[in-house]
Amino acid sequence: MHRVLCSTGAFIGRSNGRDYRLMKLCADSMDCDGFEFMMYDDWYDKRDEIEAFVKTVSKPVVTFHAEKNVGELISRNEPGDTEGAVRLFKMNCDMAKRLKAEKMVLHLWNGIHSDKDFEHNASMYPELRDIAEEHGILLTVENVVCNVGSPMEHLKELASRYPEIKFTFDTKMAEFHGELGELYAEENRDLFGHIAHIHVNDYKGGVKDWSCLKTLHLGRGQVDFAGFFDFLKKMCYTGDFTIESTSFDKTGIIDFAAMQQNVDRVRELLK
Repeated sequence: MHRVLCSTGAFIGRSNGRDYRLMKLCADSMDCDGFEFMMYDDWYDKRDEIEAFVKTVSKPVVTFHAEKNVGELISRNEPGDTEGAVRLFKMNCDMAKRLKAEKMVLHLWNGIHSDKDFEHNASMYPELRDIAEEHGILLTVENVVCNVGSPMEHLKELASRYPEIKFTFDTKMAEFHGELGELYAEENRDLFGHIAHIHVNDYKGGVKDWSCLKTLHLGRGQVDFAGFFDFLKKMCYTGDFTIESTSFDKTGIIDFAAMQQNVDRVRELLK
């Protein structure tokens, strides 16, 4: 059965002090099936207290989103960066295991350096996969935005190299690059078999319009979700979904009603 998750990154951010305790408020306020836990760079020294707190939350952490500096270090690839990325990744896997997450979302490339040297990014995958497996976590690589190439071409390359690889597919990222339609193409049907998780986010803007990267609630952008979910049904997709739409304002106030509308919309589309 499909589960619809809320990303903690959708309601926890700098404007509300990155207060992980807001997870309990969300769990008590919403009808969702659990969380995708977004790791932040200033939470590494709080891992014990976060683990203890999450045990008190009524909804489970199903998926863990690795801290984005892992991908940034891999992408920058200056002396010591690879070792630093692996060290951080091990801490993320340890945290994911503590929170009893089933899978992990990874930005294999990220930040300003992005995919400038995709060969290096791709070469890192086997080591990271093995570390995740040692922790009992399924690693999934996300189709995040690129500065040089495109997410779809990178996913195809990764799938050809590593037949066992799994992906998290983000609708906003695909629409940003004008690639959502490519997923439906007959020649890319094999690629769909690698998708183990889906981020359901909206986007409004032109191809690679960097001023429009904000993650929107469903229906506030241009993604054809009816067509997308029809395709998922045709392909018999059985995985989970995560809502990542930014749901807090500059004062940190969370719009749980808007988040719930996203969850309800996904459930309606699945019928």
